[in-house]
Amino acid sequence: MRGATRRVERVTDSTAPAPTVAVILLAAGEGLRLGRGEPKAFVHLAGRPILAHALESLAGMRAHPQIVLAVPPSHEAIARELLRGVPGLDAEHATIVVGGASRQASVRIALAHLAPSIATVLVHDAARPLTPAVIFDSVAAEVERTGEGVITGLAVSDTIKRLGPDDRVAETLDRSQLTAVQTPQGFPRAWLEEGHARATEDHTDDAALVSDLGMPVRVIAGDQLASKITTTWELRRTEEMLQRDPASTIRVGTGTDVHAFHPDAELWLGGLLWPGEAGLAGHSDGDVVAHAICDAMLSAVRLGDVGEVFGTSDPRLEGARGDVFLAETLQLVHEHGYELVNVSVQVVGERPRISSRRREVEAHLSAVLGASVSVAGTTSDALGFTGRGEGVAAIATALVRAATSQPAGPHGA
Repeated sequence: MRGATRRVERVTDSTAPAPTVAVILLAAGEGLRLGRGEPKAFVHLAGRPILAHALESLAGMRAHPQIVLAVPPSHEAIARELLRGVPGLDAEHATIVVGGASRQASVRIALAHLAPSIATVLVHDAARPLTPAVIFDSVAAEVERTGEGVITGLAVSDTIKRLGPDDRVAETLDRSQLTAVQTPQGFPRAWLEEGHARATEDHTDDAALVSDLGMPVRVIAGDQLASKITTTWELRRTEEMLQRDPASTIRVGTGTDVHAFHPDAELWLGGLLWPGEAGLAGHSDGDVVAHAICDAMLSAVRLGDVGEVFGTSDPRLEGARGDVFLAETLQLVHEHGYELVNVSVQVVGERPRISSRRREVEAHLSAVLGASVSVAGTTSDALGFTGRGEGVAAIATALVRAATSQPAGPHGA
């Protein structure tokens, strides 16, 4: 069973259409102002590298974009491991490039690795790790709708002064005409490529390059969560934002499993053998309780389901006990930065009588998972296959939360 984690990576459907949107994710900056002695994107934010949080935002996009990730040469291997650790990202088909001496140089390098199908390019700074996925979707959609450049921005609430010589105020600017620009910034591919090809000086963002071509760039609403980490204070502020956002620390998953009775099988349910009861058919032991819990845990951390992760034809799993699946799934939860808080399971069927061994099942499952597990049984009032006594169903809910400390990874943290 060890090594099953490799199956977590999404299998690319060769029949799926080629992506038309790409995201260039910039993570090559040294982060000198942060003063942590390592590239900024690899500094830890709430126990995980800043880059890991930024990649999770991309995983939440509606469409699966091509990802081109620019990193320092010393951190290519670490970046690949971080990519593989984010559920929903096709790590094997993401491109990692060594960034340039400046932000602009890194974008230019990344542009050379776009797939032929790409029509819209989004450029994003990994230093804005909490940017919601919906912002990426909105920028891409607006570029496709208008055929223009699109950037995100926030209204300026402070009064802004332009300074003259000796730091004296020269002018008070009209803040209604100002916006604080964020990323991602999106453009038609041809515009962005031409802008970088013609550039003769470094700009602070890609919108300036496209504007220099005389092409229109419009602004849509950004998000306070898309704030940038540059200093230690901003790192602390972003950690506080994470702590205030329950969705970033707590997740809930639901899982179900169904198996028909088989007269020649032993009944394993909740990790226990039930002597004298008809067993359940299945490639493994048919333990619907254990399998439903696994599905719930996998769902909570967005890793798919038991069939996707472990497969249904692996000969090593033939007859495998539910405890094996539970232990392996719990390990996956831990590897992805979460810990199990509790589990509840509802078993639906005419038999066996769950109440006769409920406490025993709860104690066993709690010991295997290291978390509180509650189990209850019910019938379907003679309705459906469970009511006809043809099999058993189980519905499980799992609550997980971001681990307070992370195991050491390839980055040595």
